[in-house]
Amino acid sequence: MTTATPATNTTVPDRPTTGSALKRFTALARAESLQFVRNKTLLINATVVPMAFALVMYFIQSGNDEASKVDAAAAAMEYFLLFALMFVQFYTVLSMVTTRRDEGVLKRLRTGESRDVEILAASSVPGAVLTIVFTAVIAVLLMGLGAPGPVNVVPIIASVVLGLAVVSGLALVTSGFTKNAEAAQITSMPVMLLLFASMGIFRQLYPDTVAEIVDRTPFALIFDLAQYGWAGNTMVDRITEGGAAPLESGAVLTETWQMMLMLAVWAAVCLWAGAKYVKWDVRH
Repeated sequence: MTTATPATNTTVPDRPTTGSALKRFTALARAESLQFVRNKTLLINATVVPMAFALVMYFIQSGNDEASKVDAAAAAMEYFLLFALMFVQFYTVLSMVTTRRDEGVLKRLRTGESRDVEILAASSVPGAVLTIVFTAVIAVLLMGLGAPGPVNVVPIIASVVLGLAVVSGLALVTSGFTKNAEAAQITSMPVMLLLFASMGIFRQLYPDTVAEIVDRTPFALIFDLAQYGWAGNTMVDRITEGGAAPLESGAVLTETWQMMLMLAVWAAVCLWAGAKYVKWDVRH
């Protein structure tokens, strides 16, 4: 007598479909943006402070002649980038990543489908979007107030985009050495001091040897690119060389392409260091 053998279902159950990288990143970025908007202090710092300082500096420095308005607009853009990169992006990413780590959110996200680069990049989205949008807004406002338009927008765009990458990477590195969100006020000081020290108004005071070194640091490159893009020369040139003649649009690109390349290298190094040294779990 033959015993019938029950049929065995050899079909492997379907595995859950993993969402695309874009969908995962978009979801993470949306969640980070919601948290950002709910924090009124961060929102005010991101919108009011950079715009206010830029406009105040423009009104202080601008005169009735076109040359003074060009100088004032370039200075206003430099001050805008100073506060936007420092408060809107650097300090925001630093505090958000540190807080998420302390709450165990980063560790939980890392055990899911999201990749490390998606998690870290999402934390940079809110500040980056606001910085880019308000860069356009402040440019329109300055021109609306009578300032001539930029000589060449390419260096300005490069300074903003690459500057965001630099400070995002530095924020992740700093988070790795930050015990908690409160300590971020202390650990952020070296980067903030370097930002201020890189401004053209201070660099003119340095000895030549020191100035040559500072000129090659990322924040000095960011500020100089913004100045070249708007005025055709830098604040240091205008002060130390008795008002150096501004360059035309094509000459600006010739003068700044090496600076943009150097800043791109700085951005890559900072992002690599950020991914390497960021801490995913609470430090003991």
